[in-house]
Amino acid sequence: MRLSRYFMPTLREAPSDAQIVSHQLMIRAGMIRQEAAGIYAWLPLGLAVLKKIEQVVREEMNRAGAVEVLMPTLQLADLWRESGRYDDYGEEMLRIKDRHDRDLLYGPTAEEVITDIFRSYIKSYKDLPKNLYNIQWKFRDERRPRFGVMRGREFLMKDAYSFDIDEAAARRSYNRMFLAYLNIFARLGLKAIPVRADTGPIGGDLSHEFIILAETGESEVFAHRDLVEMGAPGPDIDWDGDLAPLVAQRTALYAASDEMHDAARFEKEVPEAGRMSARGIEVGHIFYFGEKYSRPMKAFVTGPDGKDVPVQMGSYGVGVSRLVAGIIEASHDEAGIIWPDSVAPFGVVVINLRPGDAAVDAVAEQAYAALSGHDPLYDDSDQRPGAKFAALDLVGIPWQLIVGPKGVADGVVELKRRATGERQTLPLDAALKAITG
Repeated sequence: MRLSRYFMPTLREAPSDAQIVSHQLMIRAGMIRQEAAGIYAWLPLGLAVLKKIEQVVREEMNRAGAVEVLMPTLQLADLWRESGRYDDYGEEMLRIKDRHDRDLLYGPTAEEVITDIFRSYIKSYKDLPKNLYNIQWKFRDERRPRFGVMRGREFLMKDAYSFDIDEAAARRSYNRMFLAYLNIFARLGLKAIPVRADTGPIGGDLSHEFIILAETGESEVFAHRDLVEMGAPGPDIDWDGDLAPLVAQRTALYAASDEMHDAARFEKEVPEAGRMSARGIEVGHIFYFGEKYSRPMKAFVTGPDGKDVPVQMGSYGVGVSRLVAGIIEASHDEAGIIWPDSVAPFGVVVINLRPGDAAVDAVAEQAYAALSGHDPLYDDSDQRPGAKFAALDLVGIPWQLIVGPKGVADGVVELKRRATGERQTLPLDAALKAITG
């Protein structure tokens, strides 16, 4: 993509109402534009990152055996009346009437819809387990939307739902999602800590939030340092095997957000040298809720004994649009965003310092063509070099390949790694190899 044809409206200053770093940088980098309180248009740069995060989530869900569906944003109120949630949900639900006076709502979540889909087709335990997931826009009418896409009213969410014959099988499904989530966040360049979450009136011990560490995080997390330093399980998991030991290895170590923190237990269970506390941002939540929806909505299957039983369900959410902001909060500096390679809007930017100079143009065009498989951006704009560097540091593209008249005369280009600031002067072939190799 040539910058002269692209749409990247960067700003020198963030608006005064942008309170946190991610909101400020997303506005300044031209990633989003506010259309109403908590509702944003995603501009090309922001959309590119959003789609790349979505694809990482999709790949890891598929790897763990989940199957993608696409559910509507508008849902029938009658389904929510079946589950008993329509009147209880409160003012966060956007309620709508269509021209036939039918009650609809803009879905804040999709338990009712997916349960309705399941019960229409699955009748026997022989067709279990099932895990169906959906990446779709949701709407919750927050009283005070703030912090940009971190707490907006409209947001993109991956929500998955598991269906099993009994609690033991449901726990196996839960373990798959627990480990899949760790792999998702690792691929996004994030350090995610699974912390035990409140299960509310349903009870039980199967609920975890995933919190990424960021100095500007909204909550505080207390954890055993070994858990923080423990890597993700990686792609070579036997998803059909016994995953309980991998989960137990992580859940056995203390980890809690400030809402669930027990200071006395923390001091008792974790040696002083192993105690760690930091700020964090919740980016995922997994939850086992058993028959909460299947029983009132009559999502029954015939069990091995011939009797009909309600399926055991769990839900697994990842805030895809929230992750864009979360990554920025965890990865930025004074100059702007530092994208991990896996989700950067472009892999490399070729910067032409003197457009119109035949020799410089030729080398820049050669580099741009050679990098065609690495999602390149070609800055062919006629801005001053300082303005180019400031804008491209702001948007955080991982590699900058800088082509100027002096370097071309000497047979070299400059290569900069955004994350470290390291600069090298190299022949073009060596610079291309460093980026692609």
